[in-house]
Amino acid sequence: MQDLSDFLSPINVSAVSEDIGYTDGQLAKHISIYESSVPDLTDVDIVIVGINEMRGSGLTVSGIHAADVVRKHLYKLHYWHTSVAIADIGNIKSGASINDSYAALKTVVAEIISLGKRVLIIGGSHDITLAQHNAYKELNQIVEATCIDAFIDLRGDSQVKSENFLLEMLTGEPNIVNHYNHIAFQSYFVHPRMLETIDKLRFDCYRVGVVKEDIEEMEPVIRNSNLLSFDISAIKNSDAPSNIYCPNGLTGEESCRLIQYAGQSKNLTSLGIYGYNASHDSNELTAIQIAQMIWYFIDGHQKRKYDADLNDLSSFNEFHTFFSEADTLFLQSKRSNLWWMQLPNKKFIACSQKDYIKASMNDMPERWLRGLERTL
Repeated sequence: MQDLSDFLSPINVSAVSEDIGYTDGQLAKHISIYESSVPDLTDVDIVIVGINEMRGSGLTVSGIHAADVVRKHLYKLHYWHTSVAIADIGNIKSGASINDSYAALKTVVAEIISLGKRVLIIGGSHDITLAQHNAYKELNQIVEATCIDAFIDLRGDSQVKSENFLLEMLTGEPNIVNHYNHIAFQSYFVHPRMLETIDKLRFDCYRVGVVKEDIEEMEPVIRNSNLLSFDISAIKNSDAPSNIYCPNGLTGEESCRLIQYAGQSKNLTSLGIYGYNASHDSNELTAIQIAQMIWYFIDGHQKRKYDADLNDLSSFNEFHTFFSEADTLFLQSKRSNLWWMQLPNKKFIACSQKDYIKASMNDMPERWLRGLERTL
């Protein structure tokens, strides 16, 4: 394992806890925390790392470390998931330039993923997603990426990195993104031509109203993803006061649900929760919201441990359907009731029960069609 201490600052747990201390039932007593040395990650499932790089949004590096504010509330939550081992390896040292911070996070995330662990990144502006993405590029891994954000950060006319980082991520060479999903965008923030461009690239975007109307349909989208990036702007201001940009959006409960889906995914290896500015928070309610989202990520991870792998067909119900001259196999897990469908190239992708019902009525599911388009 590479020595990560050159890129990380340890956590002052007494400062984070405000010297109150923790009880045996709280998470702080069950997380391996970098106080004096980086924890051994051999038996760890989830690795938490903080970052305070905000220059991509036009701000200076804040004196308030957002990740530490989140930790204060996360460590207080109770530990229900005894089969999930967690390590908190501290905070990325801010570099002399924003690119130095990107490089440090990329190195740390790539190392964690290469060890077969899942990494959870807290803090920083949304452009830190680019460093998260670059970790996979370092590992030569092709990914499906998903962002949950009220905005679509493809503004080529903007000089603010957090507003245009998707241009580099989706068009840079070598391109490792084989598919991109955008969840919970708000139409009045997005130029119509931007959506037309995204559709031509065969990427998928889901308006916030569509997400709220049937949030369960987002589960297969997230289950297919390797990289998930969540911007706090997606949560409405009343549930996340740090989001000063929009009164509308996802509720706190809906955000926890989406992050729980991420925890359940066997494909997803990194999650970043970005855009939290502690100086804009009210009574640290946004930090509490993020802490609870992380709790649900851990909850989802425990659930995924008990689901079967696709190569164990005895753990699935098989359904053969025929629609539009396509003979397609659907699988339903006997343990979790989650669904998969097979494309003509024999690859299985995550889907929902609604996709199966539609196919059984001789109607082509849009998710199947979009999956087919990406194989052509």
